[in-house]
Amino acid sequence: MTIPPPAPSSAHPPHGTPDEPRLAVRGEARLEVDPEIARIAVTVSVRGTDRRTALADLTRRNTEARELIRSYGDAVEKLETGALLVTPELGRHGRGERVRRYHGRVRLTATLGDFTALGELSTRAADLELAAVEGPWWALRPDSPVHREARQQAVREAVTRAREYAEALGAELAAVVEVADEGAEHPETWMATEAARGFGGRALAADAEAAPALDLEPQRQTVYARVNARFTMTRPQL
Repeated sequence: MTIPPPAPSSAHPPHGTPDEPRLAVRGEARLEVDPEIARIAVTVSVRGTDRRTALADLTRRNTEARELIRSYGDAVEKLETGALLVTPELGRHGRGERVRRYHGRVRLTATLGDFTALGELSTRAADLELAAVEGPWWALRPDSPVHREARQQAVREAVTRAREYAEALGAELAAVVEVADEGAEHPETWMATEAARGFGGRALAADAEAAPALDLEPQRQTVYARVNARFTMTRPQL
C-alpha cells in the first residue's frame, strides 16, 4: 500500500490569497566607511650572468626587504611571500642551451593596520636595491562589524518598504514568510566591498638618510548589502 505524501501546509499559500496577499520586496543598504587594513606588495629583483651570484643577491635582497617590513612591528599585521621566480635567459644566437643571464624575483605582501607607517614603509621599500612597490589595496577585515551592520540595515529597509506598500493598500503586515540573501537565490555575490586606492596618514619618524615619506590618504570603502524578503499582509481595503 502506497501512502501518499502529506499535503503542503496552507498556512501561507505560495502565491497568497485575496484574504492574505503576499508582498515581495528587496532591501538594500550602502555604507561608506574608512578602511581597516591596507596591503602593499614589494618585489625585489636580480639579474646577473653567474647563477650562484644571482641567487645570493636575490637571497640578500629578500632578507633586506623582509627585515625592513618587520621593523615596523605591530603596524604590520601580516607578511607573506607570494611569487618566487628564478629563470635563465638563453642566448638568441648560437647552438645549444647557452645561458646568457639569470633573472630572479620575490614578491612580498604586507598587510598593515596602522596607516601612520604606510607612507614611510612604501618609500623606504621603493628605495631598496632593484625593488618595486605596488599598492596600496585598501579593505575591511573579513569579520568587520560593518558587514553585519549593512546586512541588518538591508533587512530593516525591506521591512519599511513592505510596510509602505501595505499601507498604500489600506492593509498591515501580518507575518514574514522569507528573508534571503540575494546570493542565496542567484550565483552572483550579494555583498561586495568596492576596492579603493590611495594612501594617507602621518609617517613615523625616520633618520636623515631615509627616503622621504609619502603623504598618503586612505580612500573610504563602500559596502553593499541586498536581501529579498516576502511578507503576508491583511486584506487590503480597496
